[in-house]
Amino acid sequence: MSNKSHASVVRDQFGVRADAYVTSAVHAQGEDLQQLAVIIGARPTARVLDLGCGGGHVAFRLAPQVGQVVAYDLSTDMLRAVTAEAGKRGLGNIVTECGMAETLPFADASFDVVASRYSAHHWRDLAAGLKEARRVLKKGGVAVFMDVISPGAALTDTYLQAVELLRDPSHVRDYSLDEWRHAATAAGFVPGEATCRRLPLDFTSWIQRMATPDNHAQVIRSLQARMGDEVARHFAIQADGSFTVDTMTLVAMD
Repeated sequence: MSNKSHASVVRDQFGVRADAYVTSAVHAQGEDLQQLAVIIGARPTARVLDLGCGGGHVAFRLAPQVGQVVAYDLSTDMLRAVTAEAGKRGLGNIVTECGMAETLPFADASFDVVASRYSAHHWRDLAAGLKEARRVLKKGGVAVFMDVISPGAALTDTYLQAVELLRDPSHVRDYSLDEWRHAATAAGFVPGEATCRRLPLDFTSWIQRMATPDNHAQVIRSLQARMGDEVARHFAIQADGSFTVDTMTLVAMD
């Protein structure tokens, strides 16, 4: 039996794969990043928190528009990779800080913008993470949360959580849009506009990026082959295992 904490599992999963996430095409591009840049706009004096920065793509996109971006993540290896890439891009206004989403080491009202992308489904406690995000956001500030979301229905939800966990033991939950709105409201935000999209995932790169063990990858493929038409249609499961997930960009105010 393992005695590791969830934080240790997250660090173990992502630390050795930091470079893969910096260069990941799925993470480095997307309409959600373009939308984020438009939502934030030019704020030359703004301080931004990239919460659960991963490969740093939110930080890289916003840094030219704002005063400073704090790239915050649980993995020191990931932060080193972000620092190196920021240097290559000449983005001197990106700084890094290490820690958990549920216990941010920042004073109240420290940031004009809080943005988080593809991170919250790894948080041990979504409610605590959102409460902390609200605490560090200035009055009149804006928060933008981007993540894979559950379709909501039990059948498709169970399948999604199963394959996510088989791929990556640091996965906690892909929440539905309704769950996100409820959690954001409970944390003190006023949820606003939500944009939902569909994100195609190439099975081979999806598995390789997380170095999923072969036996787990085989179980995922077995599940795909055995699921009913409703699941196969919703996730557009292809013959090679590639599939499509739902994502959201949720804007929230203080």
